[in-house]
Amino acid sequence: MRFGLFIPQGWRLDLAGIEPTEQWALMRSLAQAADAAPFESIWVYDHFHTVPVPTDEATHEAWTLMSAFAAVTDRVRLGQMCTCMGYRNPAYLAKVASTIDVISSGRVEMGIGGGWYEHEWRAYGYGFPGAGERLGMLDEGVQIMRQLWSTGTATLDGKHYQVDGAIARPLPLQDGGIPLWIAGGGEKKTLRIAAKYAQYTNFDATPETWQRKSEILAAHCQDVGTDFDAIVRSANYNVVIGATEKDVHDKLAWIRAHYEPLVPAKQLETTYNNLATGPLVGTPEQIVERLTEARQRGMTYAITYFADAAYDRTSVDLFAAEVIPALAG
Repeated sequence: MRFGLFIPQGWRLDLAGIEPTEQWALMRSLAQAADAAPFESIWVYDHFHTVPVPTDEATHEAWTLMSAFAAVTDRVRLGQMCTCMGYRNPAYLAKVASTIDVISSGRVEMGIGGGWYEHEWRAYGYGFPGAGERLGMLDEGVQIMRQLWSTGTATLDGKHYQVDGAIARPLPLQDGGIPLWIAGGGEKKTLRIAAKYAQYTNFDATPETWQRKSEILAAHCQDVGTDFDAIVRSANYNVVIGATEKDVHDKLAWIRAHYEPLVPAKQLETTYNNLATGPLVGTPEQIVERLTEARQRGMTYAITYFADAAYDRTSVDLFAAEVIPALAG
């Protein structure tokens, strides 16, 4: 099993209380710690406003961070979970990603999806197209990026995007271009786009849902003529880990106390439960057991999020020391 680590960037209120002048140094330090640890990759979210509600707390921009992380790490791969196609012209985005791939010596991943955060879309003046239109934008945008990364030029007269001889040099350093992660579990369109273009998928790992999405992805692969077994299926996990049951309880208490002054009362329980009730809440032994079960279902790449990472690294360190070695390889 392979492992990625989300670096706190503020979107999930995970830098609240830290002075803005100190936030980049903290993110850089965590990225470099992951670079020295057994994590394969580091990740950020592509969002502009905090959740569960928009606040004035900082949310650092994803692709700016990609470039910065490229310059201060040596080994870990660099991903976004996931870039919203509608926030940037795809030819421009392909150019940005290629440049960062060169800066990083070929370590960029392209997590890409149709987007969903309506408040954010409207606040930034993007409107909020219907789901079908957003997924149409995703399909055309991926086509443009693949052309640019494979040939250095792209032409497409699409419904949503039109490019005519767009040039993107330098090319990515990675053979075949930057790997594509098509994120989301939409059964008719998103998983079909993944079947056509993706090297990786990312969707809900709940056993029943995972099985259904995997079967639908396999059917789409058969329909479009691609190899289902060549697509790596990944999932995101909130992690609350402690050496003992008491340590886990104490960390859950910290999570509630952290979010209580930041989140309206009607959203507090949902936010807390989202972090406190997942499969990777427990001791290292419990978490290894649950990830082993997920691996048996075909989940081979776990992207992990630690709500306390910016404030206390013991959770990340414990996971790296006791969970990853038990499952890596």
